[in-house]
Amino acid sequence: MCKIVSRLRQIANNEGITVAALERSLGASKGVLSRAIANGTDIQTKWIEVLVENYPQYSAHWLLTGEGSMLCDTNETMPVVLSQGNSIPLIPIDAMAGFLSGEMSIHESECERLIIPGLKADFVIQVCGDSMEPRYYSGDYVACQYIGFEAPYFQWGKVYVLDTAQGVIIKKIKRGSSISTLTCVSENPDYEPFEIPKESIYHIALVKGLIRIS
Repeated sequence: MCKIVSRLRQIANNEGITVAALERSLGASKGVLSRAIANGTDIQTKWIEVLVENYPQYSAHWLLTGEGSMLCDTNETMPVVLSQGNSIPLIPIDAMAGFLSGEMSIHESECERLIIPGLKADFVIQVCGDSMEPRYYSGDYVACQYIGFEAPYFQWGKVYVLDTAQGVIIKKIKRGSSISTLTCVSENPDYEPFEIPKESIYHIALVKGLIRIS
């Protein structure tokens, strides 16, 4: 177990946060992780479970064994089942504007719904345009989960869906030149990065996975 705590520090470093911030993001008391890391001692299994649940982008196999890649492949195509039951709403792209603020033009109950085994997400939308190629192609679907800027575990360098004053965009997010801005980065090198004021972003959601229908 003591080897696991050293990988907790790797996760904190990769997230660009302190171990104390990692503790807070997991709801752990101050020192629960930092003392274990400093002393090379075990931590309770429940904190490993909470970490895997809150940071699904990290491989549980790597965390437990140190083998393989630290990060999961979020570009892996996921199995998907159409459903009208209690599942993830598929939001039409033309109705996406305002969805994150609860003001979209159609009701969620009118949306087609998907079951995506093993994935926790709040909604699915379709990608339009080529700015995120080759990671995401126009016509792909991305599954997303709401977050907030105030979260201590905001994951820089990840892909997000932003509901903004200029419409809905999907971009990799990095720190801006000031605390009041974010830098939006496309995967396609033909598109230049640009900054966007945080105040113009109504809501934000983390892309958790890719659905590619061939």
